[in-house]
Amino acid sequence: MGEGGAVPLPAGGLSEARTPEERAALFEAGRLLFARPCTFFFAAQRIDQLPPVAGPEIAFCGRSNVGKSSLVNALTGQKALARVSNTPGRTKQLNFFNLGDRLTLVDMPGYGYAQASKSVKADWQGLMFDFLRGRPTLRRVFLLLDARIETKPADRAAMTLLNEAAVAFQIVLTKADDAKPWWLEQRRQEAERLARGHTAAHPLVMVTSSETGLGIPELRAEIAALAAPG
Repeated sequence: MGEGGAVPLPAGGLSEARTPEERAALFEAGRLLFARPCTFFFAAQRIDQLPPVAGPEIAFCGRSNVGKSSLVNALTGQKALARVSNTPGRTKQLNFFNLGDRLTLVDMPGYGYAQASKSVKADWQGLMFDFLRGRPTLRRVFLLLDARIETKPADRAAMTLLNEAAVAFQIVLTKADDAKPWWLEQRRQEAERLARGHTAAHPLVMVTSSETGLGIPELRAEIAALAAPG
């Protein structure tokens, strides 16, 4: 038991929660964390524009139109915090959000949409890699994969990039409400196999839907284990 009888949070999140009490403590910590105000405070298009390193950070990355902004909005309970666009590739910068002075959320540029020029893709990949390697307080990257479609070469390339940058990452399946149950299970198993193939990957695959709220409490709980105490 922690101070005052509180159950200490497993540092590794839900995968290390050994008792119902530890799981319940993580879920409650996630609820309280995301009940705090979350505000946009910075955007950067180049590595020399990044804000100073402060407290712990987590980042969300994935292919364009995978639902990063929708997921951030669902987690924070704010419909318009992160910009949602139907145009792939609209987000071309790193967007930083302050979650209750406990955690910084970073919405990374989408990758892999067909209309992007090779030079733009290279610039984005360079920015991502420089950011990932240069942020000592970056606790984890949540790599979003669309549950409705097969894993794309760009997704596999992103995993390789994260692995080479030695940055811990965790796969999150999005848009699960729009996938047939048998296909969703197949996608989850595939994601687990992909995670096992990368030393930097967290073994627990999260399954979410921003539309129905599926998996949102679990993802909040997982993130709470990475936040600063308070």
